[in-house]
Amino acid sequence: MALRMRAATAGRMAGIMRQKSTPRAAFMTADVPQPQSDTQTIAHLMEDALNCHRAGDLLGAGQRYQRILQSQPGHAEANHKLGLIAVEAQQAAAGLPYFAAALEADPTRAQYWIGYIDALDRAGQTEDARTMLAQAQQQGLEGEAVDVLAARIGRAPSGDELPEGPVAPPGIVDATVKLFQAGRHADVVAHARALTGRYPEDAFGWKILGVALQLLGRGEEALDPLLQAAARLPDDAEAHCNAAIVLQAHGRVDEAETCYRHALRIDPDCADASLNLGVLYNAQGRSGEAEAAFRDALRSRPDYAEAHANLGGVLQALDQLDEAETHCRRALELAPDNPMALNNFGIVLQRQGRLDEAAVHFQSALARLPGFAAAHRNLARTLQAQGELRAAEQHYRKAIEFDPRDAGACLSLGDLLRLSGHPGEAEAMYRQAFGLCPDDPRVGNALGILLQEKGCSDEAIVCHRRALDAAPDNAATLSNLAQAQFSLGLQDEAEANFREALRLRPDIAMLHSNLLHFLTLNRAGSPETLAAHLAFGEQVEAPWRTRWPVHGNVRDPERTLRIGFVSADFHNHAVATFFEPLLVQLAGRGDLQLHAYYNGRIEDEVTRRLRGRFAYWNAVASLSDDALFETIRADGIDLLVDLSGHTAYNRLPVFARKPAPVQASWIGYPGTTGLHAIDYYLADRHFLPPGRFESQFTEHIAYLPANSPYLPPPEAPPVGPLPALQAGRFTFGSFARPNKIGAETVSLWARLLRAVPDADMLLGGMPESERGTLLDRFDAAGIARERLHLHPRCGMQAYLALHERVDVCLDTYPYNGGTTTLHALWMGVPTLTVAGPTPASRSGASILGHAGLESFVAQDADDFVALGVAWTNRLDELATLRAGLRERFLRSPRGQPALVAAGVARAFRAMWQRWCAGLPAATFEVRLEDIRPEQRASDA
Repeated sequence: MALRMRAATAGRMAGIMRQKSTPRAAFMTADVPQPQSDTQTIAHLMEDALNCHRAGDLLGAGQRYQRILQSQPGHAEANHKLGLIAVEAQQAAAGLPYFAAALEADPTRAQYWIGYIDALDRAGQTEDARTMLAQAQQQGLEGEAVDVLAARIGRAPSGDELPEGPVAPPGIVDATVKLFQAGRHADVVAHARALTGRYPEDAFGWKILGVALQLLGRGEEALDPLLQAAARLPDDAEAHCNAAIVLQAHGRVDEAETCYRHALRIDPDCADASLNLGVLYNAQGRSGEAEAAFRDALRSRPDYAEAHANLGGVLQALDQLDEAETHCRRALELAPDNPMALNNFGIVLQRQGRLDEAAVHFQSALARLPGFAAAHRNLARTLQAQGELRAAEQHYRKAIEFDPRDAGACLSLGDLLRLSGHPGEAEAMYRQAFGLCPDDPRVGNALGILLQEKGCSDEAIVCHRRALDAAPDNAATLSNLAQAQFSLGLQDEAEANFREALRLRPDIAMLHSNLLHFLTLNRAGSPETLAAHLAFGEQVEAPWRTRWPVHGNVRDPERTLRIGFVSADFHNHAVATFFEPLLVQLAGRGDLQLHAYYNGRIEDEVTRRLRGRFAYWNAVASLSDDALFETIRADGIDLLVDLSGHTAYNRLPVFARKPAPVQASWIGYPGTTGLHAIDYYLADRHFLPPGRFESQFTEHIAYLPANSPYLPPPEAPPVGPLPALQAGRFTFGSFARPNKIGAETVSLWARLLRAVPDADMLLGGMPESERGTLLDRFDAAGIARERLHLHPRCGMQAYLALHERVDVCLDTYPYNGGTTTLHALWMGVPTLTVAGPTPASRSGASILGHAGLESFVAQDADDFVALGVAWTNRLDELATLRAGLRERFLRSPRGQPALVAAGVARAFRAMWQRWCAGLPAATFEVRLEDIRPEQRASDA
């Protein structure tokens, strides 16, 4: 929120002097029409020109004066008037030739001398103006206007030239005041310094010196004179207010507050003091006191536009948006062109979700003040929310250009760059913001998130801890710290912080999801984990269950279905890898109309491809739960699909309100959502064998021929020969995320490595910051470091090529791999896995089962070791398997996206038909034989 501080003013004791701004107008000298007929006399042209000039039509007046000069180039009055227009347009230098021509034509006219001298001074040629004034005075030029001009451009008197006495003489005071009123602040400083030197106890000199210095942008120099003035004027509210403004600008806020309060004790109706005190309070986060101060300013001056604008700003921060809008509108009624009022109203509109109107107001503010950094920043945020990322980036950069110390703009630009796939530039902006505001918890938190995404979890922890030093009770930062700790395998510390974050803010659903995701990774299948999911479901669902809408969707079992997909992962993400080949198939079906509700902010090439496949695309990250619920209802969605579960940026609280008659969860999360409002969970028999997992889900399981397909990366290199046959040494491998390689996984792998002492292990995608912790764990398990070959993160092609050095991959446990297992299969490398008792521990079994690789699926740890040892002794068989693995995979259901999509479409239709028949949701299965006739017809 931009808040404006009222500038200091100066006057004799309690008097306030104000500058009047000169009207700006275009000064036109080109494209002047040719003279009209000879019957149009010079006198008539001059009369028309003067009428235009008096009416403020400077353009029309200038054109007519020019037409006079085309007939009479030496016309004195026309030249003089054109010079005046130039001065009024603040283009005094352009007017000098006209003033010179007028004076040459008629040197007896005093106004021509005065106009020329004034223009010289305004054009910065003050010495020439003084010389000409002296010449004119020698020729008898005199009068009040001449005296004012002389006072304005005269040199400052020296101390010796000033008469003795305790106070400055009235004539000197008046001359200095006239200089101030003329805007000649540098000359005011020179005069005032002479006065303070000669009359040090006279407060006037100190007061006007301080104000002039402040207006010249020399705040540090202004402070002492203003404090001197306040000390000599204990009953002058304005003097204390002026001192407070400069103290506040230099960070001496306690002293500034004291001065403002002193000013208000002297004059409780000093609206400027109340306004600026409110600004001070607001900057300190004392919103309630700021509101009271702005209301005091309005009590003293009801038509105070700046107070209305500032009060509107504070009220919007206090979520009182309706009253904030009222005051912002009143501010603009009083000052329609006030950039700060336009900006503040824009923020209110932005908060109300009226983004188009907000953008118009920010643009209006910038049209009046192009260098208004806060308006650039706010316009950028609005454009970003509208998906105009390039334009948003430009305005963030403008904000930083005009205010390099705007940490908020640096932070927001960093966010945009991070979400746009430019982590290096984002980090630079975050670090710039960090340098400006090292104690701002938002900055430390944002930098920590980026470092975590880079795999620098130890640095991320440092940033989050620093953010917590500034805001110990910030639940979001605590949760982010827990994520970083979890990545380093610090499970106990991570769990403690996840739980503490939730204790601080039990009302934030995403904090519940973060803890549930952690529990699913670490204690999936335990009664505690299931109970926690059920408790979440009850908390978010209970307030809405009796208010679930009665859906009016037409109950036609065979009509085209409107299917909505809700996800934050429609970008370069594992979920999109599985979903995109399905989307390609589903989008081509005439019986489905696909709607996307994208809750992410990352925009990349994958996002653009996916958007082109949907019939309707909705960017919903900025929508509240209420707004998203109403959007889905208005779209008439028949079946709404969650693709996130309890992963980041899910919208499960919206699903809890039941915006669609049929709802399902799929792909994004290996477990229940805990919501009874979600009717189905899509899986397959290999993933969730029937009869074993129903009790772990609130949803009914819809069994597909395969849960999801896999589309191989186009840059994948050919499958190479088995490395063990060439190297004479067997190599196990893993490309799992570090946070999956917990103590249980290391223990399992170490048992196998001890059983095959001449085997090595390659670990890919391993950030430098996390290597030490992992090596220590293996060392404690008896595995020498020289047997472990760690590789950093790299590009897709290099990552896939590393598989040429691996004979068999090892799966993590109890949270299996997914994408990495599929990539390995495509590169000819099978993965050894344990089929566990939870969904999270069965994705490996599902992938391998579909490929007919049950001989790599162990039932427990002992079986895992036995199978691993056995395969090290079956190298020829393993080499043959490796060479044919791609063909084998392509024959499996997961290698056939069209087959999987047909199963999904059949499942959607079955769910819909049950609802049309008034039947409750129930577990069912779509079998291969149910869809193969459809596939044959489609292929034909």
